[in-house]
Amino acid sequence: MTQSKIQFKIGNLEFLGEGDEKWLSEQLDKLIDKLPNLVKIAPPPPTPAGGKPVIEDDQEVNTKDIPLATFLRNKNVGDSQVNRFLATAIWLYGRGTKTLSTNDVTKALKENQQPRLGNATDCLNLNVSKGYCEKQGKQFFITPTGFESMK
Repeated sequence: MTQSKIQFKIGNLEFLGEGDEKWLSEQLDKLIDKLPNLVKIAPPPPTPAGGKPVIEDDQEVNTKDIPLATFLRNKNVGDSQVNRFLATAIWLYGRGTKTLSTNDVTKALKENQQPRLGNATDCLNLNVSKGYCEKQGKQFFITPTGFESMK
């Protein structure tokens, strides 16, 4: 029996198959049929070494239909102001705000009748020190690690 091998990579999805040519062809056909669904669940690309973390536009964060109070409860932020700050920033990101300011976060909390933060700047700095956010001048963005920490 002849052994065949095939390997390919599409985005973050990688396939390696080895076996009988007929069987391998059948498996490849099945994989191609399921490719659109597989691409949706593929892990995000790694952060480039030495570079700024890349947040792609297809980041699956959509909070347009979720009230902030529900989002915070689902993320189990509890009494942690640092976690509430990050979760609120992610909630805003899911509504289309890619770069934020501490004022954006405090305003969102106030407008949604959520407890205020004692010191929003300190909350940001603590999230930066954990690698969850990065400052850009007077604004900041959420890193992939920050998104991952709130899953």
